[in-house]
Amino acid sequence: MTENAEKKHAPQSRSVDPEVRRFVEGLDEKHRMLVILKAQLYGNHWEPMLEDLRNRLEGKPYIFKLAGRIREDMERIEKMRSFETDHGVDLSEFVELN
Repeated sequence: MTENAEKKHAPQSRSVDPEVRRFVEGLDEKHRMLVILKAQLYGNHWEPMLEDLRNRLEGKPYIFKLAGRIREDMERIEKMRSFETDHGVDLSEFVELN
């Protein structure tokens, strides 16, 4: 395992708040994909991703083209961003690409 892979899996091996674990386990594939995109394309920041989605809705230039579920994705992002803030976690440390 590479050093980066070890770092990615490290949070799962440490003690995780049960509420965080339940939240992560409850994420469906759409939520998980957004977390992965946040990590891989947006430097682990929600705001640039939300800006891309808003720009797409407004017909402005955007970076990443998501399927026709923009408003739903924005709601998912807001929910997950709020959870991260409230619990001091980064969900990308807990979600893996299947």
